[in-house]
Amino acid sequence: MTDAVTLDGKVMVTGGAGYIGSHAVLALLDAGYEVVVIDNLVTGFDWAVDGRAAFVEMAVEDPRVADVLAEHNVRAIMHFAGSVVVPESVSDPLKYYRNNTAATRSLIESAVKAGVPHFIFSSTAATYGTPERVPVTETDPTVPINPYGMSKLMTEAMLRDVSAAHPMNYAALRYFNVAGADQQGRSGQSTVGATHLIKIAVEAATGKRAAVSVFGDDFDTRDGTGVRDYIHVSDLAEAHVAALAWLVEHPGESVTLNAGYGRGFSVLEVLDSVDRVTNMTIERKMEGRRAGDPAELISNNAAILATIDWTPKRADLDGVVRDALAWERKLGEMGR
Repeated sequence: MTDAVTLDGKVMVTGGAGYIGSHAVLALLDAGYEVVVIDNLVTGFDWAVDGRAAFVEMAVEDPRVADVLAEHNVRAIMHFAGSVVVPESVSDPLKYYRNNTAATRSLIESAVKAGVPHFIFSSTAATYGTPERVPVTETDPTVPINPYGMSKLMTEAMLRDVSAAHPMNYAALRYFNVAGADQQGRSGQSTVGATHLIKIAVEAATGKRAAVSVFGDDFDTRDGTGVRDYIHVSDLAEAHVAALAWLVEHPGESVTLNAGYGRGFSVLEVLDSVDRVTNMTIERKMEGRRAGDPAELISNNAAILATIDWTPKRADLDGVVRDALAWERKLGEMGR
């Protein structure tokens, strides 16, 4: 991996007090980068920011972000801040176009004003909508079926246009279902009311929920439940660090990559994994489909493996569940 000193400045992580952002902060710091975090703490937690990083409580759309970029000599931005709940995006689309699209436009403008040369964007497999084929590749049609996916796709378009007009290159990582927690117990999924399946399941395993809802058992899949590609959050964080190194090494070039393991598990298979890891049976409550959910979403990850210096290290479903469970138990010990 490229030595951090080649960046000649700091990395700003937006949403660095949140789930994926806090793991990216850890991965950057562990790799030797200097980091400044901005987060408005609407869904993030200041205690989740590693003490080695500078922290500024601020929204990404705040014009003063340009001052923070200059003050800290930021040479790259990793952008995680935003709203991520698919059903909520269907019921409240304007929230998503404000928090994800409009706010990001302001952040990109601040980056251009400050002359930041590298931008790594937290995109999503939801940009594909219901794919025509699975596994899905980066060149397949992007036809989002919910405002969340569209809000992210619009940001990808902004980055493409801005990189053509200004000296900034970017990496957009379209990731699939993120789960697990830092294996050293430094961070994990801490959001109250989270909608991620594995998070919900380990909450049930630790007595925080009575059951796990299964939304839809009539999809055209092997057991009727939705199939997803689950990626360990620490592998994903390391992919962002590797993407940054690639941008530094390839000025003037940008890339859009799937970030996943290239294999899918159904909802019931994930719950079976939780049962195995916990040696108990999680109650399953069958419910109707949620708005905006495709039947199957699995990545073709050949491009990311071939492009950046990244190899997944934690591609084991039971291991992902085990790490998520360990963090959930730690939250309990913390009284959270």
